[in-house]
Order: sequence, then C-alpha cells, then structure tokens
Amino acid sequence: MEIFLALVVFIAIHSLRQAKKQGLPNWPLVGMLPSLILGLRKDMYEWISDVLCRMNGTFTFRGPWFTNLNCVVTSDPRNLEYLLKTNFSNFPKGDYFRSTVRDLLGDGIFNADYDNWHKQRKPASIEFHSAKFRNMTTDSLLELVHSRLLPVLEDSIKQSNPIDLQDVLLRLTFDNVCMIAFGVDPGCLHPHLPQIPFAKAFELATEATVLRFVTPTLVWKTMRCLGLGTEKTLKHSLKKVDEFADEVIRTRKKEISIADSKQRSDLLTVFMGLRDEEGKLFSDKFLRDICVNFILAGRDTSSVALSWFFWLLDRNPEVEQRILAEICKILNEREDAINESPLIFKPAEIKKMDYLQAALSEALRLYPSVPVDHKEVVEDDVFPDGTVLKKGTKVVYAIYTMGRMEGIWGKDCREYRPERWLRDGRYMSEPAYRFTAFNGGPRLCLGKDFAYYQMKFTAASILYRYHVKVVEGHPVMPKMALTMYLKYGLQVKLSRRDQSQLPLNNKYFM
Repeated sequence: MEIFLALVVFIAIHSLRQAKKQGLPNWPLVGMLPSLILGLRKDMYEWISDVLCRMNGTFTFRGPWFTNLNCVVTSDPRNLEYLLKTNFSNFPKGDYFRSTVRDLLGDGIFNADYDNWHKQRKPASIEFHSAKFRNMTTDSLLELVHSRLLPVLEDSIKQSNPIDLQDVLLRLTFDNVCMIAFGVDPGCLHPHLPQIPFAKAFELATEATVLRFVTPTLVWKTMRCLGLGTEKTLKHSLKKVDEFADEVIRTRKKEISIADSKQRSDLLTVFMGLRDEEGKLFSDKFLRDICVNFILAGRDTSSVALSWFFWLLDRNPEVEQRILAEICKILNEREDAINESPLIFKPAEIKKMDYLQAALSEALRLYPSVPVDHKEVVEDDVFPDGTVLKKGTKVVYAIYTMGRMEGIWGKDCREYRPERWLRDGRYMSEPAYRFTAFNGGPRLCLGKDFAYYQMKFTAASILYRYHVKVVEGHPVMPKMALTMYLKYGLQVKLSRRDQSQLPLNNKYFM
C-alpha cells in the first residue's frame, strides 16, 4: 500500500510539474482530459485563452490514450498567416472535421476541401459580387427591419415587457439568409415571434454537432448507432432540416419548369443552373448542402455579433453616444429627407458610419462569432514559432484568444475601445491574421461586406429609435456551440429615444 501511495504521489507531482512546460497537467491514460472537463464546466473560451497566454500563443493538447482528441492549439498571428495563406494547401479542413460535421453540413462549402471547395466558391463569389445580388440582399434587409424588426421592438415597449434581443436578431438574420440562400421567407420575425420548426431544428442540430468535438469519436458514433442523448436529438433535428430543404428544392424545380427563373437571384436558383465537370446538374443532396452551409454562416454570425455589441454598449454608454453623434452628423447632411417618415438610412449613409463599424469590429474582436476553427496537417510541417507538426495533426486556432493577447492589441486588449480601429476619424481594417473574425487567405468570408452592412443598418435603425438596456442581473456568458451565442440570450428593456435631445434640428421623424 505504501509503495502504491508513493507511486500515486510521484505521478501526481510529475503530471502537475508538466503543466509549466506543456500548459496543462498531462496524466497517465487520461492525458489532459480532466482539465478540459473543468474548462467545459466554466467558460471554455476563457480557459483556452488562459492556457495560450501562459504558453506564448501555442500549446499541444493531449487527450486520453487511444483517442483522437490530440491537437495543436494556437493563437499566434504568425502561425495563422502560415496556415491560412502561406502554406494554405497543407492545411485543409481535413477528414476529422469533415466526418464530424458531415451529418449537418454534408459536402457544402464550409465542410469542403480542394476541388469540391473550388467548384462552390467560384460561382458563389461571382454571385456575391454581382449588383443584382447586392440589391436583393439590401432590399430584403430593409423590408425585414422596417416591416418586422422595428414593429416587434415597438410592441415590446407597448407591453412593457423585456425581450430576448438575441432571439429577435437570430430571427431577423434567419429570415434574411433564407431569402438569400433559398429564395424562401420562413417568417420567423412575425408578431408574437412564432416557433418555426425548421429554425428550431437547425439550432438544435448545430448545438448537438459541436459536442462531437469534445467527445471521443468512438463514443459519439456509438451513441449515434444506439440513438442516445445528443445524437438522438441531432437525428430528429436533421430530419426536419432535410424535409424543409427537400420541399424548397422540389418547389423551385417546378417553378423553373413552368416559368422563366432568370429574375431570381437566390443561391439555390444559381446553383440549380450550374453543371459539374461531367456536364451534369448538381444533385438535390448537393443543393441541400450548399444552402444549409450558407444559412449556418449567414444566420448566426451577424446576429450573435450584434447581440454582444448591444451588451457592450450597455456597459459603455459613451460609445453609444459617439455612435449617435455620428448618425446625427450624417443625417444633418441630408437635403431631401425633411418629410421622410419613417426615416430609412441610405446605403451611402451606412457606408459613412466609420465609428459604428469600428464599434462593431471591436465587439467582434472581443467576441468573434466563430470563436475557434479547425485545420488538419497533410504533410509534416513546422509553424513559424517552431512548433513541429506531424502529418495528420489537428490544428485548432483560437480566434477568441487572439482578441485577448497583449502582444497583438496592447495592455488594454480586454477593454472595449472602438478608437483603436480609427485613423484620423476613418475606419481602418486590421490584417486578417490579427483579426480573424472573417477568416483569412483564400477562405476569407465571401459575405464580409454584406455582414458589415447588415450589422450597421440594423444597429443604426435600432439605436436611432431606442435605448437598449440589459435587464439588471441578467447572466451573460458564451455558449459552447459552432458560433458564440450568449448562453442565456440577451434580455433587454427598450425605451423610445427622445428625438428632441438629438442634434437633428427636429426635422426627422420616426
């Protein structure tokens, strides 16, 4: 017994000492899994950030023996530039990532590599940059904000009820992206906020999918076979997602067969008209994958970013005042809007809102919509910081952590300070390898410009009319998912803004 206890003490001391060198205690059999479990019970992203900052931006996580949880975790900008751009071809999504999310994303663009990725990226890029597509997206956003979002917010004031702003914004972006991807309006943002089965199923499917990344593959595959726990939820949710997509695709094919669809600009119609390298039309399954991928990207990213933005404004009222001052200055330059009711911001005016864009970028820096991302090493390699990468190694890059590194942003890196994005009053972007909220290199987000327009138009339309106050005592922390939801939503109380206190010479109306 004494020998056994001595051995246990020796192993414990040795494992704990390794934490200084490896970042975390590395125990026999279970590796660093105990530390991971503790991190999951608290704030996963802060836990990762603490380890990375202690390890100068890179460490190797070692999972239990005979599992595939081993990976290199990095937030070093040099490493990110190398894997996202310099040696891009050696760092695809990889088999592990693709197999983990395939049930949800299939072979869509965010789960694709090499030729499969190129054949989706090129036509999508052409469409995203067309004037027709830009007009469609801005027109649909204007209609949704003024005909649905603002009335829903106004109704919450009339009833003197708090409202979950994150839920409302998710409904806004969901309706908007479904119009863009499918050419279909699911109607999530109607009065009384109806429950839409497809939207709920999509949310549950993304939550269940992300849990696979912290579960040994053998475990979740066994759960899938037996229909247990989150895998049972995922199966039922995906069935509803597929039913919705299949119905939309069938309906669109009928429309195309009896009428000219050239007037439509949604992604589904565009891809329906394309052919693969063999000259064949894309399968219904492939069309489903394409649209589901774009819904994932377009629904969550902007709405989640706006939710964190409004929370930060509540904590930093001086930033809100500067945004309002900028909006008023731009509106006072108008010559033809004195009788306009309701007031609608013009695209050119949105473009001028540099401080608002800086405030949104600062929110994304601290709370990126995609907090971590994943790559896999094709051939042996070495990161610029000297980390050796063996073939098949999984690489996780922590975008959340990058916003909290003094080496990138200075000693005030944890402060919300939009001014860091301004040069002589004009917004200046940062390199993608310091600010990776929209990815970087060849996989830079296609919808980046529209995402900023969507966020700026929505934020300006709300802030001009309402003061948004977070309910006192409301808990705020990130939720572990593919995108960085607020775990308990964002409960807020709205109040109408006193227009007479704005420097607008009383010539603008609600």
